[in-house]
Order: sequence, then C-alpha cells, then structure tokens
Amino acid sequence: MSSQSPGKGGMLDWYFKTNLLMRILIGLVAGAVVGLIVGPAIEVIEPLGRLFVRLLQMIVVPVIFFTLVVGAASVSPARLGRIGVKTVLFYLVTSAVAIVIGLIIGNVFRVGSGVDIAVIEDGAARDVEAPSLVNTLLEIVPTNPISAMAEGAVLQIIFFALVFGLGLSYLQASDDERLKSAADLIFRFFDGGAEIMFKVVRGVLQYAPIGVFALIAVVFGRQGAEVVGPLAIVTLAVYLALVLHLLLVYGGILKGFGFSLPKFLKRGREAMVTAFVSRSSGGTLPVTMRNVSEGMGVGRPTYSFSLPLGATINMDGTAIYMAVCALFIANAIGLPLTIAQQVMVVVTAVLASIGTAGVPGAGAIMLLMVLNAVGLPVTEGTPQALAYAMILGIDAILDMGRTGLNVTGDMAVTCAVAKTENDVDAASWAN
Repeated sequence: MSSQSPGKGGMLDWYFKTNLLMRILIGLVAGAVVGLIVGPAIEVIEPLGRLFVRLLQMIVVPVIFFTLVVGAASVSPARLGRIGVKTVLFYLVTSAVAIVIGLIIGNVFRVGSGVDIAVIEDGAARDVEAPSLVNTLLEIVPTNPISAMAEGAVLQIIFFALVFGLGLSYLQASDDERLKSAADLIFRFFDGGAEIMFKVVRGVLQYAPIGVFALIAVVFGRQGAEVVGPLAIVTLAVYLALVLHLLLVYGGILKGFGFSLPKFLKRGREAMVTAFVSRSSGGTLPVTMRNVSEGMGVGRPTYSFSLPLGATINMDGTAIYMAVCALFIANAIGLPLTIAQQVMVVVTAVLASIGTAGVPGAGAIMLLMVLNAVGLPVTEGTPQALAYAMILGIDAILDMGRTGLNVTGDMAVTCAVAKTENDVDAASWAN
C-alpha cells in the first residue's frame, strides 16, 4: 500500500511519483475518450472498475468506526465547556443548513437527470421503497452493533461509534487511575486503527486512476458524449451552493455578531486560498490560526479550541457536495430521492461529519455512507457505481471549493463564538 515503489527507478516509479489528482483527472479524460472511440465493446475492461468499487466497499465500515470513535473521544469533557458547546452547536447547525442548501440547489438544477443510467433487474426497473421518517430515526439506534457492522448499516455504525467514543472520552477524564489507564490503552488502539485505515485508503486511492478510467470508459461507451453536460451542471450547482452558503449563512452570522463580511473575507483570504489550493483543512490550520489571530483579533482561548475542532468536524462544503452529488447519482440511475430519503441525507451527513475530515478522500468516502443510508449502495456492477465513478472523476475540482468553504466556516464560527466570550480585539476590525 505504500505510495513509493520499492527500489530505485522501478517500473512503476513514474506512476507513484505523479500527482494522484492529476492521475485521476487523466484517467477521467482518457476513459471518456477511449469510451467514445471504442463504444459498447469497451465493457471488456469493466472488471477493472468493479475491482475499484469492491476496494471502496472494503474500507467504508472500518474507516467509519475507527475514525468516529477517535473523533468523539478526542473531544474531552473537561474541554467541552461553554466555548466548546457553542462551537459544536454552531458547526453542526451550519452543516445541516449547508446540506439543505445543497439539496435545494440540486433539486432546482435537477442534477443527473440527463445521464439516464437505467436501473434494470430481471427486465424491470428496480424501485427503492423508502422507510418512513419515524422508522428511519428509530433505526439509527442499533439493537446489535456487531450485526450492524456486518450488514454495513451506516447510520447504526455511526451512532454506536459516537456513543462508544463519548464514553471513552469520559473514562479518559476519570480520576480513577485504573479506568483512565484502560481508556488510554483503548484510545491508542483505535487511534492506531484509524492511522492504519488512513494508509489503506491512500493505497486504495493509488488504484483510483485505473478504476476511474475503466468505469468512465464504460459509461461513455454506453452513453456517448451526452454525459458531459450533466457533469458540468453538477459542478456549477455545487459551486453556486458554496457561494450562497458563504453569503447567506456566514454573512448572516457575521452580521448578526457585528462583523463586516467584506472585512472578514479580506482578513481571511490567505487561509481560504491556501485551503482551495491544498485541499486540506488540517494542512491549512497554521495559516487559519494566523489569520484569525492577527487579522481578526480573536484571542487564543477561543481559536486554539475552535479551529482544530473545526478542521475535524466542520464540513459545510463537504455537506453541500454530498447533497448535490447524492441527488446526481439518484437521478442518473432513474431513482430520484424522496423527501424522506433527502431528510436521511441530512441526518447521515451531520452525524458522519464528526471525525472523518482527516481521512484522505473524505468527501468521496462520506458520499458512499450517504448513498448506503438512502438505499443506493455502491456495489460492483450497479448503475450507481458508474454514476459514482463520474463524480469521483471530477472530485478534485469539487474538493477545492468545498475545502475552501470548510476553512471559511471555521473562521466565521470562531469569530462569532469569540464575540460571545468578549475575546475579540475590536481594534482589529476598525479599518
């Protein structure tokens, strides 16, 4: 799974030394061209794409469980005081609003409606019967967590992982040395498991260019050039939703707490641009802290907690991406999401936002969770696997925008929380 080839100048040395995002984009373009040229006969390489889908399926459950346990356990009850509660509530509420905005824009644009990857089983269209909203909410609580993991019940896995992680965090803060020692040992186990999964994910993503090439080639071989338009529309829809969230939600929050949006954008532009280019909230964190401290006058007691936490659980941009892309995939295969299923998208994405931001390719992995939760699992040979591959091919373009918004949200919430704590230097906003 190493990203480096063994030995100097190995046969695949050029492959692993080339930027992964560039390889995926090349795979997307090459797959489209080859698919158009060869036509339906390209389906001979479909197993290469199916292998990629199986690899993705393999990592979903362990990634969810390990990373969410670590994420929940990392929020120490001792630190989750007044500032912590305000920050977490802001992050979760803005993420939920972001998903709603994404769903609205996705429905307005009817993303994916022009792709028409038919869902056929035994000669008839397959209908997914969505459960009632009440049953959906009840089903979040698993009766058997082990069975939930074996069956890949995403919402139940997420719920149990969060409960387990919170329980672990309380034991870590215990005054009983025996309990604290046991909790620290368990935390190290899960932390190690999460790091292992990060390595596995990186390894799987090394195969992504080949898998994307095969899947996209099959799509274009079957559908022709008609799918180019829908991909452009989904990209436009995501970026429009990102801008609306920035102006309406963050602009509203800042104005409500007495801050100027233009001044905020000017003082935070370095972090925003860095996040956009690097596609990493964690990697941008030092720049974000400097912008918030020096440019916005926020005190260390607030930003030292809110910004690292935001880099982990605040995923407004990713939430918008998941909402729009879930609609794209559902419409592309001819199974538009019902209202109940769209509510489930909101619930799943908000719950999944805790602890998964540090995973390479987090947005694409979280999208798999959402699709599982609404009854459209990405499995080999299914139409949704082909539609998912189309999204993965343009994921780098979408990822830049969503990461930029994630970091922008971290700074906006930090300013708002700091204002409630009288932890802002007013002189920093004077000019």
